[in-house]
Formats: sequence, C-alpha cells, structure tokens
Amino acid sequence: MVQRLFYVLIALALFMISGCSNEGETTTVTTIDSIDAKEVLTLDSDADIFQYDGVIYKTNIDWVEKLSLTKDVQIGEIKTKNDENTDFKDEMSNKLPVSAKIFSTKERGDILIVESEGEIKKYLAVVEG
Repeated sequence: MVQRLFYVLIALALFMISGCSNEGETTTVTTIDSIDAKEVLTLDSDADIFQYDGVIYKTNIDWVEKLSLTKDVQIGEIKTKNDENTDFKDEMSNKLPVSAKIFSTKERGDILIVESEGEIKKYLAVVEG
C-alpha cells in the first residue's frame, strides 16, 4: 500500500513538472525605438525639440501640459542650437537657447522639464512603437 502511494506521488510530481514547462512556447519581446529629429520634424516642421541621451524630446503636447509634475535633479543643459538641419546630437535643440537647464521629473521617466529664461517647459520622449 505504501509503495503504491509512493509511485502515485512520483507520477503526480512528474506530471506537474512536465505540465508547467515552457518547452515549445515562444516568447515575443517588443522593443521601443526612439525616432530621430528628421522624422519628428518631417511630421511637424514647427516642433520644439531637443535630444538627450539619444532620445528626441518634444514639447507642446496637450496631455503632457496638463500633468502636474515635480522638477527633480538637473541632468544636463542645452549646449548647442541647431535650427538649420536635422542632424541632432545630445543636448542639442532647435528652439531652446544654449544653457537652458534640463531636469528629470519625480513622477515620470519619459518626461523632462526644461527651464530657460524663467520659463518652464515639459518635454515628452518621442518613441515609436
């Protein structure tokens, strides 16, 4: 009797282990790529953008403007202005002046706050996906 119960428990354990495996299943990983300045400016030639850490950020987005965000630490500043072409580098803007300060926000990682000449603007990371 004990030996039969032992075999039943072993068989049940093997059944559970094989039933819970991922063998034969495929996992799809979706990546979100950022788009470049050329793509953003092609869609909106008047867009106010800058590039930080390889990502283009854009302002004047209605739902972003309505958010209540808290400025966190300064992470950079605009070092160059490029209003002539779409070849952007990090800390480059097409409308912000040089030395505008870039801050992270406490609430969201995809929105940055830029402070310049007493004005505060919210910029959303532009990604495709």
